[in-house]
Amino acid sequence: MTAQADAPRLSVILITRDESRNVLGCLRSVNFADEWIVVDSGSSDDTCAQARAFGATVVQAADWQGFGVQKNRALALARGDWVLSIDADERVTEPLAAEIRRVIAGGVQGSAAGYEINRLSSFCGQWMRHGDWYPDRVLRLFRRASGRFSDDRVHERLMLQGPVARLQSHMTHETMRGLDDAIDKMNRYSAGRAVDRVRAGKRGSLASALGHGLWAFCRGYFFKRGFLDGRLGFVLAIYVAEGTYYRYLKMWLLGRDAGKTAN
Repeated sequence: MTAQADAPRLSVILITRDESRNVLGCLRSVNFADEWIVVDSGSSDDTCAQARAFGATVVQAADWQGFGVQKNRALALARGDWVLSIDADERVTEPLAAEIRRVIAGGVQGSAAGYEINRLSSFCGQWMRHGDWYPDRVLRLFRRASGRFSDDRVHERLMLQGPVARLQSHMTHETMRGLDDAIDKMNRYSAGRAVDRVRAGKRGSLASALGHGLWAFCRGYFFKRGFLDGRLGFVLAIYVAEGTYYRYLKMWLLGRDAGKTAN
């Protein structure tokens, strides 16, 4: 602990499931925090044991209802004035850690309720510095009393009351180490996002799937200069386009099936 046990300044929260190869590296990158809250959704490996050995408070919540609900559970356990939400496959770099410490000390734009952080992600072993993935600005550091997460199953949003500023340094995101991992994640995320959007009253179609998928490729590869990342820049642009295509296609099929049920 870097502060008195009854008055933490910074709480780190993360949700996990079978993150044995990631969780310890993640926690070590935020060892400057005052407390670490881990909400686990039924790991079958030693994720929880590693987190406890590090000093984190670990709570089991196996009734998975989506990323938003799970992160709100972690947030409800946090006691710090400030909260940093992080994923197990993310790392806070030393420059970013220094910026966060200055925020907590009140030395950086003290009136902000939260801060966006640039995220540098890897795809199949390569850091992607262009295209849709960079700068991938995520709102992760915030005053605890000012924010909560939306209840979306995937791509949950941090809903914040108050002004948002931006930190200069980035965190790293060691995601999608191989193509099989990437395809599996695409399938799960496109399905979850489709459910969220249909529940919100949105509808998809074959035309919208094709149109949005094509635009996603052009946006990432040409307009955001994904071609500067070489061959994997092209692969990533195709990957993002496919994920977009399948999301709208699944929305269309969910809406069609719901209409059949209603009739």
